[in-house]
Amino acid sequence: MLTVDFDRLGVKPGDKVIDIGAGAGRHSFELYRRGADVIAFDQNADELADVEKMFVAMAEVGEVPAGASARVEVGDALNLPYEDATFDVVLISEVLEHVPRDGRAIAELTRILKPGGVAAVTVPRWLPEKICWALSDAYHEVEGGHVRIYRADELAEKLTAAGLEVRGRDHAHALHSPYWWLKCAVGVENNDNPLAKAYHQVLVWDMMKAPWLTRTAEKVLNPVVGKSVVLYLEKPREPSVVKAPR
Repeated sequence: MLTVDFDRLGVKPGDKVIDIGAGAGRHSFELYRRGADVIAFDQNADELADVEKMFVAMAEVGEVPAGASARVEVGDALNLPYEDATFDVVLISEVLEHVPRDGRAIAELTRILKPGGVAAVTVPRWLPEKICWALSDAYHEVEGGHVRIYRADELAEKLTAAGLEVRGRDHAHALHSPYWWLKCAVGVENNDNPLAKAYHQVLVWDMMKAPWLTRTAEKVLNPVVGKSVVLYLEKPREPSVVKAPR
């Protein structure tokens, strides 16, 4: 399940790309399939160990183009261990809502992006997230949980202040919003609720089969209740005035 549209982002074979907060690797795997030189970066070493195994398996079965490379690196998004202007593409998906010092993380991802490079930043959308918070404290009041709800314009302002230019905006995963509202209503840890189980089966079916009905429904509903907002950005070739991160 991809949140970022890599065609829209413009990822090309040979691009040097970092997926910050890669988690289980869903975006990193697609970047590797597209021929990029990928770093899956995360603070969770256990998850990255599984991502590394998948990278190896993908190469062994010929699932990636010749010349592509992929590796994992453990680290902190607030202190990225790379030189300035290292990457052609920077991706950070569903991460900033977890980070108390989000300004620092934004400054770091901007720093390592090359002038003329592109980035994609995704976070939970304001309205679906607000409903989840209203329905359940357990949804967000957990260790490593969400610390804020973004409005898209607020996030765009923070990214612009760091020196990036917003080139586009999109929404994704509308069918997932009602599922999470339902989970919050019945209990986020309640995996036996029949309605939640049935809805989850529908989502799995949609992801595996991509039927016309659900794909069309999600496309229509994304502008209204898409679970995530995606900002597509570019770092200007000419330096701009950058505000200090908070």
